[in-house]
Amino acid sequence: MKRPFALIGFLVLVLGGGMIIGFISQPGEWYAALEKPPFNPPNWIFAPVWSSLYVLIAIAGYRTWVSYPASSAMRLWIVQLVLNFLWTPIFFTLHLPGAALVVLLLMLASIVGFIAACGPQDRASALLFLPYALWVAFAGALNAAIWWLN
Repeated sequence: MKRPFALIGFLVLVLGGGMIIGFISQPGEWYAALEKPPFNPPNWIFAPVWSSLYVLIAIAGYRTWVSYPASSAMRLWIVQLVLNFLWTPIFFTLHLPGAALVVLLLMLASIVGFIAACGPQDRASALLFLPYALWVAFAGALNAAIWWLN
C-alpha cells in the first residue's frame, strides 16, 4: 500500500517542484531580449518536454528509492534534482547564464553518474534517465551559446 503513495509522492515532488519553480522563474523580457543561437527551439516546446522528463525522473527516483534507498544512485538522484531546481532561478531570475551553465554541467555529471550507478542493479531506471541526459546535454549547448552570445 505504501508503494503507490510513494510513487505519487515522487511525482508530486518532481512535477510539482518543477512547475512551481517554472512559474516563479518565468523567462520574461530579459530572456526575450537575449541573442540566441540558430538551434534555439521555440519556447512552447520546453513545457511539454520538461513535463515528460519530470515524469521519467520521478519514476526512476521512485524505483531507486524502493529498491536501493541508501545507494549512491539514490544520492545522485537527489543531487541532480536539487541542481535541476536551482538552474531555472539562477538563469531566469538572477540572469546569470554563466553560473547556470556550471550548475547544468554539474547536473549532467550527476545524471550520467546516476545512469552508471543504477545501470547494474536497475537497467530500467538507468534507461529512464537517457532522454533526460540527452536533453540536458542539448540544454547545456544552448545555455553555453546564450552565455557566449550575450
